[in-house]
Amino acid sequence: MNKKRKAYIQSCEISEIQTAKLGGYVQKFAIEGKSKALPVVICLHGGPGSPIPFSVGCRGLFPSFSDKFVMVYWDQLGCGINNRTIDDSFTVAHFVNMTVDLVREIRRQFPENKIFLFGMSWGSILALCSAVLVPELLDGVITCGQVIKAPMLSDSAFEAVETSNAPEKSKKLAMEWKARRTALSLKEMMALSKIIRKYTDGYNNSNAEAAPVGDIIKGLLTSPDYRLKDFIAIVKNGYRKNQSLLREMASADLSGELARVRIPYHIFQGETDIVTCTADVVNAVTGLHNQNITCTVIPNTGHFPTESAMEQISAELCRRSC
Repeated sequence: MNKKRKAYIQSCEISEIQTAKLGGYVQKFAIEGKSKALPVVICLHGGPGSPIPFSVGCRGLFPSFSDKFVMVYWDQLGCGINNRTIDDSFTVAHFVNMTVDLVREIRRQFPENKIFLFGMSWGSILALCSAVLVPELLDGVITCGQVIKAPMLSDSAFEAVETSNAPEKSKKLAMEWKARRTALSLKEMMALSKIIRKYTDGYNNSNAEAAPVGDIIKGLLTSPDYRLKDFIAIVKNGYRKNQSLLREMASADLSGELARVRIPYHIFQGETDIVTCTADVVNAVTGLHNQNITCTVIPNTGHFPTESAMEQISAELCRRSC
């Protein structure tokens, strides 16, 4: 850890690792903010099992956020610092319960602060369900890459592959998978993800600036809170053989939960995101006529938010918390 990062951590009124029982499992999370009086943002990463960019190992890495908010970083059970095997007995409901427990713990510690959830991709499922279950504990939700129906399995995703420069073999496989999209194996889903990532703008828009992935990885490797095994568990973790969450997500339809939202809820979608298909999300939000829900489409952006997209998200959080 370099001197600048260490000095920043020391300058924060709160910057620490805490432990609490979430969903029946003892887990670690980080809290960091320049002042304890700032609005609180609980980060819910994607995946499941992908704590990037916000993880327990990133204290001192994002002063542009922790100068304005008390940031809560949680490696969800099964990855990072909370790595363990996630077998097929686990369901989405288990992770929603863990999220609700974390919200309750943060509300206990910060009874007077405004508290927001920030969910990315898979994390947007946890944010949405928690907003429906405990709206009285929250002041709002921001999501990026909102999951409403099965990720990567929309008609738009398969059409993008079909019209891409992917090899004919890959296109043929994708069309076969389209015919049985709700019954794909983990191996097939990973292969489809790889095709979308490599040959379309679904994940990363080719016209956008590159995300600072190298800087984030370097920061995690030099984290005061991560050991090497925690870093490895960002990718090689307890979700490797899990099929139960995949099956649930393949048949997901969260339109009903979205209709029940009663607190301010803002969705950011990348213009070319076909993982959580932006056209489908916009149509769903428009059709609901729920005045609590708003949506912004970010140009030249795919599923992964760029640095400028994160600046927009930070600005929206500031606007809502003032």
